[in-house]
Amino acid sequence: MKKINIGLFGGSGKMGQQVEAVLATGVCIPYLFVGKKKSSCFAISVTSLKDVESEILEDIDVWIDFSSPDGLMNLLQFTKKTPVVSGSTGLSDRQFSVLKKASQKRPIFWASNLSIGLWAFRQALKSFSDIADFDFSIDEIHHNQKKDMPSGTALTIQKDLQKILNRKIDTPRGHRLGGVYGIHTVYAASGDEILTFQHQAINRKVFASGAVRAAEWILKQKNGFYSMDDMFLKRGKK
Repeated sequence: MKKINIGLFGGSGKMGQQVEAVLATGVCIPYLFVGKKKSSCFAISVTSLKDVESEILEDIDVWIDFSSPDGLMNLLQFTKKTPVVSGSTGLSDRQFSVLKKASQKRPIFWASNLSIGLWAFRQALKSFSDIADFDFSIDEIHHNQKKDMPSGTALTIQKDLQKILNRKIDTPRGHRLGGVYGIHTVYAASGDEILTFQHQAINRKVFASGAVRAAEWILKQKNGFYSMDDMFLKRGKK
């Protein structure tokens, strides 16, 4: 299998550190690390893309981004054609527009949650179409350092449910507690019964592993904007 040169943007954050750990045991090459601290795993470490020679940027096969909305916009500006996999959340409508426009010239994969289990959780929500007359509520809990609330994942679940039920669902309730990696709960209730449907991430590795899997997959795709649905439902443009 051909080795893949990975550029990691936002490498000093908690998610960046998890991606680094996953890359150390896989077929991808930890090539360029961009973060506040140096990496012992990557061949090259810098604190800013401004410090990187164009020849090195051209050696990157795919970028993995876990930075911030502004950080992602910066990455797109410096890397014009290289595929990108991003798990940065909290993007504004304008930033999403920039992201989708950029996908016209390269493959871009974005997901609010890169967990394979969470993707399966979202698919299982489709069965709720049979109880569309129930009352629904969404709760999410994350660690107390997470900035966006409700989380991008909770908003994605809300969007899924609204499509499945063909009606509005209240904004998810967010909680910031301790060091919780991520708990998302959907409640469905009638006057006679209640269903509680929940996904829990027990570590950050699930998100990092999903990002690396997406990075390997996106290299086989044409220019365009891709999601977890595209990867798992085989809707890629080969």
